[in-house]
Amino acid sequence: MESLTGRLLVATPALRDPNFERTVVLVVAHEEGGALGVVLNRATEVQVADVLGNWGALAGEPPVVFEGGPVQPEAAICLARTRPGVEDLAGFNRVSGAVGTVDLSGDPDLLVAGVLGVRVFAGYAGWSPGQLEREIEGGSWFVFDALPSDAFAPRPDDLWQMVLRRQGGLMAAVAHYPADPTQN
Repeated sequence: MESLTGRLLVATPALRDPNFERTVVLVVAHEEGGALGVVLNRATEVQVADVLGNWGALAGEPPVVFEGGPVQPEAAICLARTRPGVEDLAGFNRVSGAVGTVDLSGDPDLLVAGVLGVRVFAGYAGWSPGQLEREIEGGSWFVFDALPSDAFAPRPDDLWQMVLRRQGGLMAAVAHYPADPTQN
């Protein structure tokens, strides 16, 4: 399978694992050794400024820490979106297009001129070699192209439906699938 780095994994209604039910995951790395991503639509109440000080000034709306996934919830991953025309930015590792990761041990003031905003994730989603491919083949995930704005959606609770709706056709209909079909 070709690399899924920079693409979205959107949980299908069949995926009932509470860690991933109705999630949208940005794949940050996908290599022979496995895959790593962050859940884009699970905001917490914890303000970025409360735990990371000056990084809070760069955090987009909502300026909170997100639950990136069940693996190493004590670890933080930071995504940033560069400003148009910015090609080289110290501490920025491009994932796809204008979106990449930044090192939180660096000085956020050095990024102000080059980024539109950041989003901080506690933990991540991880897959061993071949595991993600098997989950996709088994019907757990839809795979779609990401827009640069997906990782920084101001209303993350709506992201699952929004990504499905913009696919059109039958995928748009899936966006209306009830969370609990027995209550339909």
